[in-house]
Amino acid sequence: MRILRSVAGGVCALLMAIPAAAQQPSVAGRVKTVTGEAVIVRAGITMPAKVGHELFESDHVRTGSDGRVGLTLQDDTRVSVGPKSEVRLETFRYAPAEGNLALALRFVQGAAVYVSGKIAKLAPDAVRLETPSAIVGVRGTTVAVQVGEQ
Repeated sequence: MRILRSVAGGVCALLMAIPAAAQQPSVAGRVKTVTGEAVIVRAGITMPAKVGHELFESDHVRTGSDGRVGLTLQDDTRVSVGPKSEVRLETFRYAPAEGNLALALRFVQGAAVYVSGKIAKLAPDAVRLETPSAIVGVRGTTVAVQVGEQ
């Protein structure tokens, strides 16, 4: 009976761990370059941006008056964020084999440059670049964005 309880307890623990592992967010991209003051905000926690830092869906990138950050996403999308800027990675899904493609970037303030990656080439309608006053559809291109005054 003791062995049966141990096995049952182990199976229950394993089954409870499977959904938790399945819910782990996948890496959307990485920080490639950083100069000056720059932070990543994830789930309300602010941490200094560093080269190699992983990015996840819902991360915010903020730069100070001397900050600049270069980001590369898993689909080879590149985003350069200028000084006094904020960009939010609202949505990122890159699973081309399953047809699950989506990218939404919100440019909150400042200046940034977007260079499209594979999502824009495979499913142009799956890419959205948002500002406080407009939404831009992308058809495989480079876009410079200025929100507010510098």
